[in-house]
Amino acid sequence: MLLDLDWLQPAPEDTRARLKAISAAIDAGDHGAAGAGLAALAQHRLDLSQLAHVGKRARALLAADPEAGGLTPVRLGLVGWTTLNFAADALMGTGPRFGLAIDVVEGDFGAPLQQALNPASRLHTVRPDMLLLMTDARGLGLASPAASIDDAQARVAEALAQVRAIIDGLRPSVGSAILVETLVPPLEPIFGNWDAASGLAPLALTEAFNRALIGWAQGAGVVIVDSARAAAAVGLARWHDPRQWHTAKLAVAPDAAPLHADLVVRAMAAIRGKARKCLVLDLDNTLWGGVIGDDGVEGIVLGQGDARGEAHLAVQQMALDLRARGVILAVCSKNEDAAARLPFREHPDMLLKEEHIAVFQANWQDKASNLKAIAKALNIGIDALVFLDDNPAERAQVRGELPMVAVPEVGSDPALYPRLVLSAGYFELLSLSEEDRLRADLYQKNAERAALAASASDMEGFLKSLDMVCTIGRVDAVSRPRMAQLINKSNQFNLTTRRYSEAEVAALEADADVHAVQVRLADRFGDNGIIAVLIARRGLRDGQRVWAIDTWLMSCRVLERRIEEACLAHLAAAAAADGATALIGTYIPSAKNMMVAGHYPRLGFAADGAEGDTTHWRLDLAGWAAPALPMTIHDSAF
Repeated sequence: MLLDLDWLQPAPEDTRARLKAISAAIDAGDHGAAGAGLAALAQHRLDLSQLAHVGKRARALLAADPEAGGLTPVRLGLVGWTTLNFAADALMGTGPRFGLAIDVVEGDFGAPLQQALNPASRLHTVRPDMLLLMTDARGLGLASPAASIDDAQARVAEALAQVRAIIDGLRPSVGSAILVETLVPPLEPIFGNWDAASGLAPLALTEAFNRALIGWAQGAGVVIVDSARAAAAVGLARWHDPRQWHTAKLAVAPDAAPLHADLVVRAMAAIRGKARKCLVLDLDNTLWGGVIGDDGVEGIVLGQGDARGEAHLAVQQMALDLRARGVILAVCSKNEDAAARLPFREHPDMLLKEEHIAVFQANWQDKASNLKAIAKALNIGIDALVFLDDNPAERAQVRGELPMVAVPEVGSDPALYPRLVLSAGYFELLSLSEEDRLRADLYQKNAERAALAASASDMEGFLKSLDMVCTIGRVDAVSRPRMAQLINKSNQFNLTTRRYSEAEVAALEADADVHAVQVRLADRFGDNGIIAVLIARRGLRDGQRVWAIDTWLMSCRVLERRIEEACLAHLAAAAAADGATALIGTYIPSAKNMMVAGHYPRLGFAADGAEGDTTHWRLDLAGWAAPALPMTIHDSAF
């Protein structure tokens, strides 16, 4: 199941024809159609050869169009101790599945440390956006048993030091993120059943290394790709084929390459802010067995003592577990609303309750229309939704109408639903903050705000009634991880879409010529947490001191609440207090940030030149006055 990526649809019979059509679209300059075709084809279970063909066309699309036909371009540096080209093919072919067009730049075979320390090496000169280090027990000296416990500890420490040296050497040339794989242990037991207890076997060495690697990575701003767990899940014998190693030095067997690539690319997509946010649940035969409208509360199958009833409980438990880590839950069901709500209210074995559901859509409209309504109510993109439905006809309708929605191919056995949904990596997480844990509640409260706003006749009065408190403060060690997360995830309300790692945010924080702040918002419904990031750089323009706005991004869940005016008021006041005469804003268009194309002129900035599609804007501070805003502002940032 896992090795075959069974949550995806089978490869289409017309794969070759689709590939030809994509090539023709690229040649004809129809890059949007080519990007959509690649994304659609990548939603299927493709083998290594098919992924290579998809990757070839993704690279061709990148060469023809810097915007990659609506896919997000990423240049990935790839280093390791083994043959890399097969992994590169799979990575480039998997990218469109997650909305990425990946151009892989391979390092030299078997020499990652030498390349890291050589400033003239290819990986330094191409300056990739991201870097992946593919680890290998042989390359790190952990594939043979240690002579003693002291020797084991020394070898693990030496292996970690080598990884750190590679990362530290390459980090200055990497644009945003560095990914490192956990170490897959050798399969063959040197000491038999005593392998796990010996402390000397390669199994013990790789486990010790992985613990040390994860502990170091958390403080070093390095993203972990847990290949060791994936290999254990599918079987080490299937992950690593000794024949392929001796023939071609492949650390990952060709049959496992699609899963390996999926693990890596889902992490890359999360770095780029493409992880899904909301799990939308069907009801009948998904959360319970049977049809509530026909069977009634007493007739549906749910609860302990029945295999099918327990399977549906496991689906609900999965949903609750996801909600506890910040995933929003919604319902999309063809049912009478009153009937659909009955099990939530009256069935004694229901784990999910109405208060866990942010948006409840139960009616007789088609499900694609209801999914649009759910995304609108939550103020998130349709591409942030995952739709779980047992009915193949409903899945097909949603895929046809809304290809950007993730629709796992779950089949008809609810016992397998949790494994398929969670194995697909839709909700990939790079770190977990307290705000992440509260995200489901935040969006649920936001849906309540939206419903209240829709019923209000006076928007200004409505905003005042929210009792908003806006708090502006400098970046600090506590807020830094969340700020880095927002910088790398925010796409729509993001004027420049510049990306900074947590380490780079720390460097900006320490730079005397940079003003970096966080903006928080609370109201009578609750605390929204950090909802905006502002980064400005001090400089000179025509002999006068100015502040250039490097980054201005906001969470879309606080749109139309005049927060951008509060942000501008802070920037203007801080710049004026610093002796600046003007603010300079820059808008760099992307495939997703067109909503802020008119941001600066709406706030009173005047056009200040352009370079291609990039436009610059100027606000002279002399005579500018902050507007009265329907909120209390606490500003400790200057």
